[in-house]
Amino acid sequence: MEKKSKHNPDAPIRRETVVCEGLHLREEQDGHESRTIEGYAILFNTPSAVLWCDDVDKLEAREIIAPEAVTRELLDTSDIKFTLFHDRQLILARSNHGAGTLSYKIDERGVAFSFEAPHTADGEKALELVRRGDLAGCSFAFSTYYNKRDYVGRDVITDANGTQQVTYTVRRMLGVHDMTLAADPAYPDTSVSLRELLETPTPPTSKEGAEACERQLAEMSAILQKYKH
Repeated sequence: MEKKSKHNPDAPIRRETVVCEGLHLREEQDGHESRTIEGYAILFNTPSAVLWCDDVDKLEAREIIAPEAVTRELLDTSDIKFTLFHDRQLILARSNHGAGTLSYKIDERGVAFSFEAPHTADGEKALELVRRGDLAGCSFAFSTYYNKRDYVGRDVITDANGTQQVTYTVRRMLGVHDMTLAADPAYPDTSVSLRELLETPTPPTSKEGAEACERQLAEMSAILQKYKH
């Protein structure tokens, strides 16, 4: 029997998306590597991987972030922690209402970030993993209303194989939350990213963190089921 979510589908949903390119160490002018890690946390007008699919009903859902969804005001009024391995105890940088060690900018491509890795064990680990290419992307968490069309649009087309291609276009966000270096950015959909968080050898350090992950999975499941028909 299918387990039903208790989440209210009309409530705001916290989502996470993964960008799998552009993560690197900045080079100094003399050619030596610095301690600055930079890249893109989110790309505009770029379709995500398949968020959800139904082979029986022949339906696939993807997501696009519109440029108007992220504003400087939104970022400057958020408390954004940049973490390692989804663990909020492993903070590499932070921007609290526009001030702190995490820098970001919005351009025509998306939201770019940069920060200097701290002189801690976690900072050194992040530097080495980015240098080796083991961490090749990062994820970006945000919240929005998926049931309100001025926040998230929904378009459906049918391809040559008869599959309905559903595209959710995020036009407005309620808040921006954590960014994290992704250990496995080959799976840029929410469910896989959260499964990685729940199954990683370094899981959330608190019961509340694990419960939040499970709740997000249930919330997205409820929304996608609502939009299936």
